[in-house]
Amino acid sequence: MTVEELKQKKIGVLMGGLSAEREVSLASGAAVLAALTAGGHCAVGIDVGRDLPARLLAEGIEVAFVALHGRFGEDGSVQGVLELMGIPYTGSGVLASALAINKIFSKAMFQAAGLTVAPYQVLRRGEELHLSFALPVVVKPSREGSSVGISIVREPGQMEAALAAAFAYDAEILVERFVDGREVQVGILDGKALGAIEIVPKNEFYDYEAKYTAGMAEHILPARLPAAIYAEVLKAGEKAHAALDCDCYSRVDFLVTEAGECYLLEVNTLPGMTDLSLLPEIANGAGIGFAELAERVLLAASLKI
Repeated sequence: MTVEELKQKKIGVLMGGLSAEREVSLASGAAVLAALTAGGHCAVGIDVGRDLPARLLAEGIEVAFVALHGRFGEDGSVQGVLELMGIPYTGSGVLASALAINKIFSKAMFQAAGLTVAPYQVLRRGEELHLSFALPVVVKPSREGSSVGISIVREPGQMEAALAAAFAYDAEILVERFVDGREVQVGILDGKALGAIEIVPKNEFYDYEAKYTAGMAEHILPARLPAAIYAEVLKAGEKAHAALDCDCYSRVDFLVTEAGECYLLEVNTLPGMTDLSLLPEIANGAGIGFAELAERVLLAASLKI
């Protein structure tokens, strides 16, 4: 669709939702809605609940801008509803969304594509953990974003609480070998890397507070990496995006060690679009303002199945 064609259609900005990242999604959705409205689009915000199909029909939505984060939005479920209803939508399709949010399956895909991930073990509720590598480790739920439920375990006495925190969000969790490296995020638009930003959190790692509280993390653009390593991480970001068959845009997260090893953490198929979000900042560094970014994402709206 062209910009003029889109301006003739009613756009629903899907936000909020049912996940632990609801508040972040509301902020992303509000920013996108403001940008699209200012750009002349007929757009309305829709706080997503279990009555979503009825809301879409009642509002006469013709195109959906998905600004949801976490489960029931970033995991392929809402994408499936939109496919069934024949409503074109932004972001990745059902399969790519489901793969990306599930850290267990996405890691298998990354490894098959030749990308480097940290050694890890999968633990299911009720199973006993027998670590095959030494502490420290990172414990995380399989299907949550925004660092929800994540802990770093440096001493044996911290493990029980870390497992409980992760299992509070998922029945399957990952225990990964801790990688000491720079937190680097690559922004992808139209399948191509826009650049890489480095995050220096004031907390132990780039947790929920550091991500969404002003002043809790320093953003350095471009990331402070040697030119060859910088180029490598951009290429790895594109490769990770393609490995999951993602569509249009994403944010790919890495840890880069002093030795130049690029450990892939995850692909975010619906990256944040708030004032503190990284993809808009990376895009701005590439000369793409927020309004243009939102419109380019909208232009790629389609049915994927």
